[in-house]
Amino acid sequence: MKQRYEIISNGPEETAKIASSLADRLKKGDVITLEGDLGAGKTTFTKALAKGLGINRTVNSPTFTIIKEYTEGRLPLYHMDVYRMDDSEEDLGFDEYFEADGVTVVEWARIIQDQLPVSRLEISIHHIENNKRKIVLEPIGERYSELCKELMSNDSTIN
Repeated sequence: MKQRYEIISNGPEETAKIASSLADRLKKGDVITLEGDLGAGKTTFTKALAKGLGINRTVNSPTFTIIKEYTEGRLPLYHMDVYRMDDSEEDLGFDEYFEADGVTVVEWARIIQDQLPVSRLEISIHHIENNKRKIVLEPIGERYSELCKELMSNDSTIN
């Protein structure tokens, strides 16, 4: 059975704290997928993750470019938004990013499901009401299972 961790965020500030706390624990080669309806908070989460990695540039959704690179933090961030991809079979070299020296965040990752690495952290963000969100973490692989356990047990911003 798949592990699953649920966190309730009562607003963008809490979501940012969760993402920042996760950023503190990330290592090169980590891959995070983000799913959620339009406006659920995927880009808000990614902005806070970037800030947690020490990236001070403006981070926005790469909707029309598919991939944006931010290289000035503790780890580089490769931010992908594959929402507008026509063909999931199209090879855009995603694996080069997944194996690179930074952290990769993929919004709408289910579109390229067959190209994702086997081991990754799947995050889905669900709108509950107003600014309230349910953030679901589903680790795939030992690295991400341990990361989630540490995040959930050692972080006062989450518990």
